[in-house]
Amino acid sequence: MTETDNNNNIFRRCANKLFFGINMSWIKVIIFAVATAVVTAIFLILPIFDNTSFREMGTTFEAWIFFAIIIMTNCKKPLESALKTFVFFLISQPLIYLIQVPFSYMGWSLFMYYRTWFYWTLLTFPMAFAGWYLKKGNWLSLLILTPVNLALAFFGWGFLTNILIYDFPSHLISVLFCFGQIALYLAVFFKGWKYRLAGGGVVIAALIVMAVMYFTGGGMETGVKMPLPDEPKFSENAVVSFDDSSFGEATITIPEEGYVDVKVKKQGSAVMTITDNGKEYKYDVKTVRSDSHTHVDITPKQ
Repeated sequence: MTETDNNNNIFRRCANKLFFGINMSWIKVIIFAVATAVVTAIFLILPIFDNTSFREMGTTFEAWIFFAIIIMTNCKKPLESALKTFVFFLISQPLIYLIQVPFSYMGWSLFMYYRTWFYWTLLTFPMAFAGWYLKKGNWLSLLILTPVNLALAFFGWGFLTNILIYDFPSHLISVLFCFGQIALYLAVFFKGWKYRLAGGGVVIAALIVMAVMYFTGGGMETGVKMPLPDEPKFSENAVVSFDDSSFGEATITIPEEGYVDVKVKKQGSAVMTITDNGKEYKYDVKTVRSDSHTHVDITPKQ
């Protein structure tokens, strides 16, 4: 047996244990829910995790998809899968907010953000019922898994194009985790290459579409409504420029409303100048990271 074959066998044994070899009792589900909630709350509370991949556990779905699939594939029946996954989310999600309350300036108001997660918790019941059939490894399984893989591809592409390429290696773990899950699920749940090629082909096609949309769009963010200067209007002859041409580009699309179309090419800041009728209006433009995305902030230069 070669070293490669041995490594493949180790991978296969570990994967089978993770997804098929756990006795997913109710007590384990509850402990799993509490443990993931505590860890997530820690990532959200401690400043050291700000703007890192770990903090995404409390704001996006990719980690919770992974946890849900572990529960679903270790259940013996579809109904058991639905019930235990539902209870897992019913415990973990509000507990994340509850732990944060003493440490947040918002206090109990934090629970206003739980509403969205509650709706998703309700949806976990039918989704986990169907998700149990991933264990079958057939075309139905692939049909069930494909929307999950497409969502992971979308999340991974977002981390890649909104953060990683502008501030490497920030969120590299998020990118690898999203695309790694896709490869893992196709490798573990399907034995035939026809299933893996079909599932991987759909993901690759989706990524090509996203890449075309991204590169034809040409930048990080467009259509930023900038603050108006003292003058209420610009003329059609107004010209806009950056002091650093490599930072990005901007055009005035609606002069009378002060609407500029900004496309940023890299992380950082620059001064934007609008020249109109012999007057200059200067603005500080900078990229601002907020959890899983980056947006553009424009303010009048003091």
